[in-house]
Amino acid sequence: MKTDFLTGKTVVIMGLGVFGGGVDTAKFAARFAKKVIVTDKGDEKKLADSIKELQQFKNIEFHIGGHQTSDFTDSDVIVVNPAVDENNPYIDAAKSKGRLITSQMEIFFQLCPARIAAITGSNGKSTTTSLTAHLLKNYKKGNVWLSGNIGYHPLLETLDQIKENDIVVLEISSFQLEQLERIKKSPNVSCITNIAPNHLDRHKTMENYCAAKENIVRFQNTGDAAILNAYDESCLKWYTKYKNTERKCFLFDREKLDSKLTSIFKLPGKANRENLAAAITIARCFGLKDEDLIESVGTFTSLPHRLQLVGTVNGTRYYNDSIATTPESTVVGVEAFSEPKILIAGGYDKGLPFEAMAKAISSKLKALILIGVTADKIEKCIRDTGIVPPIYREKTLQDAVNRAREVSSPGDVVLMSPACASYDMFLNFVQRGNMFAEMVQKLK
Repeated sequence: MKTDFLTGKTVVIMGLGVFGGGVDTAKFAARFAKKVIVTDKGDEKKLADSIKELQQFKNIEFHIGGHQTSDFTDSDVIVVNPAVDENNPYIDAAKSKGRLITSQMEIFFQLCPARIAAITGSNGKSTTTSLTAHLLKNYKKGNVWLSGNIGYHPLLETLDQIKENDIVVLEISSFQLEQLERIKKSPNVSCITNIAPNHLDRHKTMENYCAAKENIVRFQNTGDAAILNAYDESCLKWYTKYKNTERKCFLFDREKLDSKLTSIFKLPGKANRENLAAAITIARCFGLKDEDLIESVGTFTSLPHRLQLVGTVNGTRYYNDSIATTPESTVVGVEAFSEPKILIAGGYDKGLPFEAMAKAISSKLKALILIGVTADKIEKCIRDTGIVPPIYREKTLQDAVNRAREVSSPGDVVLMSPACASYDMFLNFVQRGNMFAEMVQKLK
């Protein structure tokens, strides 16, 4: 690996975080750098687990609770967490001194010897990414690695083990795709599941958001493959734009799946059939045939926090869909079930509109239980549709779970699908989902 840009240098890791990306980057940098400075605005208690993982490294310093301009102006390399908006005075200070600005994902793309298949999209990308890796276990020419913006899978720390004939399957976010624009690299096989408004608090406009997502195909080379949703307006525009270029372009279609595959697929709803169609198309790009995939399709189960069945109480099934941080993803969750549905929604306000969600779900709910900062906005949008299910306002998630038990009947589905981020009440969507699951277990 060519790590000259790190060797003997002073490296700043901007944003340690709690999901493992900062830890992975710091561990990797510490192997080569003279000194690594880990800086994060968060408090030490919140970051305690991440800090603990790095304390064994003698060349790592921690500057927690705020950033220092001198760290950015006096160091050689700044590795920026994707959660950090690059319109940032500290990054500007580093640029003014000519410092190298990079990211975990940029480093990986520059050093990875294997082919990369990456999935992005507004909804379904985690399920599609995991499903793709699951299907590719039948790939016989090398190992398959799962990483990226999905759980706690180290990215840089696995580089030594990855070989040229392997496949790396990545979930990749719009923030990470923005960073890849610096090095003008796209994956060998790129998939966009769908596009809907998201992260507008960061991107400001849909145009900016779509431009970031397009980076997954923008810099592809001859022989690479772009895989796009046949039912998504943005994907169809990109298909038209790129289909006659050096890359190969494919549309995946949930309605054209072999019935042998759909009949054994366990995940509910048309959105999951789209995820299956996308993953199968990716697998085909690596030479697998549908008959190679039958066993794997039948053994794939839902991921935590994604339409995850967490308990059945008095004949009512409780589903954890905490990953649903956009209105569109909550619509997908509601439409996955034909049973009477009690929806628990609400949370942090990312500035997303709820009108379309309200029109799509108001007639499909037995009851709606609202919590969090966005409760007022969601209730107003539901009432404006003129089709209003019983609406309950609760102060906490525990109160919402108790209310759901009170109003549910045997055969109902209670779906916690917030349509919002978690930051007003929880550390992240994982904590929110885990707490919901624990609350349901205590109902038994």
